[in-house]
Amino acid sequence: MLFVEFRFAVFFAVAFLVHWALRRNALRKAWLLACSYAFYAGWDWRFVGLIALSTLIDYLAGLCIYASRTQAARRRWVTISLVANLGILGFFKYFGFFVDSATHFLLWLGLPTSQSSLEIILPLGISFYTFQSLSYSIDVYRGRFEPTRNLLDFALYVGFFPQLVAGPIVRAASFLPQLRVVRRFEDVDVRAALVLFLIGFFKKTCVADNVAPFVDRVFENPSAFDFAAQWMAVLAYAAQVYGDFSGYSDMAISCAALLGFKLSPNFRFPYLASNISDFWRRWHISLSTWLRDYLFFSLGGNRGTRARVGWNLMITMVLGGLWHGAGWNFVFWGFLHGISLAVHRVWQYRTKAWRPWPPILAWLGPLATFAFVAFSFVFFRASDVETGMAMARTLLFGGSTGELGPPPALSAFVALLAAAHLTAAKFQGERPWDRLPSLGFAALLGVASALVLMLSPRESTPFIYFQF
Repeated sequence: MLFVEFRFAVFFAVAFLVHWALRRNALRKAWLLACSYAFYAGWDWRFVGLIALSTLIDYLAGLCIYASRTQAARRRWVTISLVANLGILGFFKYFGFFVDSATHFLLWLGLPTSQSSLEIILPLGISFYTFQSLSYSIDVYRGRFEPTRNLLDFALYVGFFPQLVAGPIVRAASFLPQLRVVRRFEDVDVRAALVLFLIGFFKKTCVADNVAPFVDRVFENPSAFDFAAQWMAVLAYAAQVYGDFSGYSDMAISCAALLGFKLSPNFRFPYLASNISDFWRRWHISLSTWLRDYLFFSLGGNRGTRARVGWNLMITMVLGGLWHGAGWNFVFWGFLHGISLAVHRVWQYRTKAWRPWPPILAWLGPLATFAFVAFSFVFFRASDVETGMAMARTLLFGGSTGELGPPPALSAFVALLAAAHLTAAKFQGERPWDRLPSLGFAALLGVASALVLMLSPRESTPFIYFQF
């Protein structure tokens, strides 16, 4: 069920009311775990056992790592966790990709091969909960904290339904301590949570879902559209993917807050980033920090020569691209960001003497960063690398023979979204709703909700990150 559907509102209302009606902490956790598994079973009940298996593997691995007396034994247990988690992820998500790639490579070499494939259903959210569970074993191995002996706590950490299928990716060090304390409803910032949910709902339905039809038409047949329309589709897709995913994150964080739990923000106005490194500190923060802490640092991080650091960045971003989808277009998207991060490192080193920057460069940085990010999304959205390359050539050099232009209303809408993004960033952190009386807040929230529903399309599309 989608967060924007009526049945989720009913589901969450029941989960919320029973949760706060229960007094014992153990009963609350058991109830939330049951709700989480029921929520996931609503998508496909066959894969509930897969979450339970990942949970059990890393729960036992954490205990065994901590109990091991030798470094070799500790390494053996964390290796078991790595192989099990990445094996499950690799089979369900990448088996068909690697088989098809190998088949095409053999055909390119002129070797005989049979074109057969195995259709494997991708379990919803597997990339998210696998990374989340795996980070626990790695942190225990690194001595960051002692493993929990409470299986119920660990199962709820892995399966907590607000962020189960599309993040944010939660760290055990921040979530498990919250389970040991009896939450009090008096401590819940209800107004902030409701406002955040409405903002997320607006981003998803009013922004992402409204621009999706035009984006889909252009990317399905870019040759039918002129240069301006293709660029407008790129800008609209940048708005769509941000509104879709940050909207989901906002709603997930809001639902968790209403249940008494705190999840970290996943986006901080990424399209206003001053450079590409700053962008990745603002975009999909839970994934970018996961890749930094568990992959980039494991490769050597910033240690070594500049060439070595650039290589570490490249490997991290290529694998980060592959995490997003089993396709060479995602690999190429990650490659572009790896190149850009490596180039930015060199740029920082070469231009230290130029600082502080002239005012004109302070404006050029965010504009250039957004232009690159939006352009790179061509490969993120395209069905394959060839389609992405063809569209990229048109965007860079023109020459489109298409006759369809961008709808004027959409152009105005995208400009309005840009202005709203800038305004929201300027006033971030302010809480004007706190000054309203309860009745006034309820009335304002009701009016705003009605307007959002009026602006929402009749049918909502699945969240983009559900495919990952």
